[in-house]
Amino acid sequence: MTARPWVPRLPRDAWVVLAGDTMSAIGSGLTLPFFLVYLSQVRDIDLAVAGLALGTVALAGFAGNPLGGWLSDQVGAKRALVCGLFVAAAGAFSVTMVRESWHAFLAAGLVGLGMAVVTPAQDALLATVVTPRQRPAVFAVRNATLNAGYGIGGVGAALVADLASPSSFVALYVVDGLTFLAFIPVLVLMLPVERPSNDALPPSEVSTPPVRTGYREVLRDRTFLLVWVLIAVLVGIGFAQAQAAFPAYATGTGRVSAAVIGIALAANTFTIVALQLPVLRLLEHHRRTTGIALACLCWALAWALTAAVGTWGEGTTLLLGFPAAMMVFAVGETLLAPSQASLVNDLAPDHLRGRYNGLYTLAWTTGLAVGPAVAGATLDGGHGTALFLGLALACVVTGLAALRLGRHLPASVDVVAWDRGSA
Repeated sequence: MTARPWVPRLPRDAWVVLAGDTMSAIGSGLTLPFFLVYLSQVRDIDLAVAGLALGTVALAGFAGNPLGGWLSDQVGAKRALVCGLFVAAAGAFSVTMVRESWHAFLAAGLVGLGMAVVTPAQDALLATVVTPRQRPAVFAVRNATLNAGYGIGGVGAALVADLASPSSFVALYVVDGLTFLAFIPVLVLMLPVERPSNDALPPSEVSTPPVRTGYREVLRDRTFLLVWVLIAVLVGIGFAQAQAAFPAYATGTGRVSAAVIGIALAANTFTIVALQLPVLRLLEHHRRTTGIALACLCWALAWALTAAVGTWGEGTTLLLGFPAAMMVFAVGETLLAPSQASLVNDLAPDHLRGRYNGLYTLAWTTGLAVGPAVAGATLDGGHGTALFLGLALACVVTGLAALRLGRHLPASVDVVAWDRGSA
């Protein structure tokens, strides 16, 4: 009896996509944490205007996500990904030329549009270069490599960025753009020629009734719509709050320095990289919706711990409590990674795979837009502790909703499985 591998056996094409994705993540890790700082402190743009420019990144996603899904079905996921990478690279390079407010909005819009096209195209491509049984594994591995890339980029940025040297920030954004461009020849040279998914449809005269391919057909899938709502809520009460509400609450009510936030986010990243593959193995043969429910439980504990530390913590408890909360949150992320994207792609027919992924990433965009808005209004009213206790309760309710959804999904769609065949 052979030992089960910790690292999933994936096809070469999957590793090619994952390697390129990691390279791009390193570039994003170099720049994303510093966008506001760069605009306000290096280019002397008013902080409020800089914040609106940053919001343009998310706003562009509402157009870019459906566009990326449509392109993936029309011209193929690989070609759509190449288009998105070109636009994202152009956005990164344009950030280096920002001198006025309108420059910032244009650059942020290009970055946001490019990334919004890249994400659904890349998800659709990953789903097609592996077997259905390998999808939970490939998306789990992607979560680990993505966080590793962000972590490496963040460390690099900390070593290079210097507020007294605008050229240091220019160098970071140039490298970011180059990481997008470097992914393109890898895709073109190493992956086989791909047919657009619509080409796989039978001729119209043979198809009875005609096969529909628009977004309207995706919206007819009631199961997918339930999954979409679940994911949007998960992002809004989870990832969005980790990015927006957590740092603001910890440095405000929690009275800790920005350095402690940096440690907490680093602890989150390290936990994901260390635990993702073991958690994937533990989830094998269990329902994806069970994994989502357990992720919600972890997030409920993380937000309850955040509220407790912020309200009653002192001294060492403050210094250790917030990083501990982010580590618990990271465990939830590792439980979620094998479930959501693979579930969407198992629901998607081949000829609509791009559009399904386009709307899936739109759920993320929606959660990331709504979540911080709610958090900002609540924190501004001085109700930070109530916010995190409310988030903890919302996570419990969402976990119960995930379990209820699992009752309506066939086991063939809902179960996490590894394909242990040769790569």
